[in-house]
Amino acid sequence: MSRVAKKRKLDKSQQDRLYFNSYTDVTIHEEMLADHVRTNTYRMAILRNSESLRGKVVLDVGAGTGVLSIFCVQAGAKKVYAVEACSIAEQAVKIIKQNNMEDRIEVIRGTVETVDLPEKVEVIVSEWMGYALLHESMLNSVLYARDKWLKPGGIILPSKAELHIAPMIEPVAEDRLHFWYTVKDQYGVDMSCMSDFARGCIMNSDISVNVVNVEDVLSHPARFAELDLYSVTVEELRSVKGKFRCLSFGSSAVNAFCVYFTVTFPCPDKPLVLSTSPFKPETHWKQAILYLDAPVEVVQDTEVTGEVSMYPSEESSRHICIHVDYTIGGHRRQSKTFSIPDWSSDPET
Repeated sequence: MSRVAKKRKLDKSQQDRLYFNSYTDVTIHEEMLADHVRTNTYRMAILRNSESLRGKVVLDVGAGTGVLSIFCVQAGAKKVYAVEACSIAEQAVKIIKQNNMEDRIEVIRGTVETVDLPEKVEVIVSEWMGYALLHESMLNSVLYARDKWLKPGGIILPSKAELHIAPMIEPVAEDRLHFWYTVKDQYGVDMSCMSDFARGCIMNSDISVNVVNVEDVLSHPARFAELDLYSVTVEELRSVKGKFRCLSFGSSAVNAFCVYFTVTFPCPDKPLVLSTSPFKPETHWKQAILYLDAPVEVVQDTEVTGEVSMYPSEESSRHICIHVDYTIGGHRRQSKTFSIPDWSSDPET
């Protein structure tokens, strides 16, 4: 649920402080480690790249508890620089010592933009993805590390990211809207006039992060953007956009779009993909749901086309906005802009 507090533009130091403070509590690290799809895919990708890591120097950007750094040592890395800006770095030191790897993993407290490494690295590993891929904009830090610290010919894990979109029906929202028509039967009070107000509150401009059921996806997803981590620039991340075209599976009503991402790890045999698709096992990223203002009826093979643009919020560059221009069947073209609800505003003083 979105806050009603007035939005204020935060300077970069405030944005960074709020962002890093959100990672000081155990809950978020527990959630990430408990995400087996996430953690085990990273583990398998690192171990399968043991030939590329053996005897090499690695940089772990945003190391958190240090688990990826430990995986790298298990894969044969000679040295790992685990860079972490928040206080969880103190726990990473303890975990690394408990696993007898303090001679090969050095935890460095600070942002990758401000720390000074003693040498260049041959491998960069990072779990930088946020909701809808780009929320929190940690990828910027990975690109900074790539440009400053990665040796020519070095590898980045993961090396590619892709964004996908599909039309969907979100039944919970429809049930909540229908509720106002049932009040009269229950209590003898007609509240059906509340439906328009409820629609404005529920089908709002927030990016809702939730699990999308497979049966609620109304077409094959369409890829609308791809990021090559070896070549993409920070400037290009200021506007990630692409077109899409989907054909609906059958008769239903589209009331939202589902957005999700995949990242790909290069491996000697075949690439390993970490997917947040609703067609794959659930991850803590879930999916991003973008509600339309009103549902649109579709039938078999109704064409749904449009363009998605993702860019940093004016209030905070770490928050993502998603703008969608779309056409469903013969209906006129519509536009709507979405943003992640403000989760960390400083109180007014």
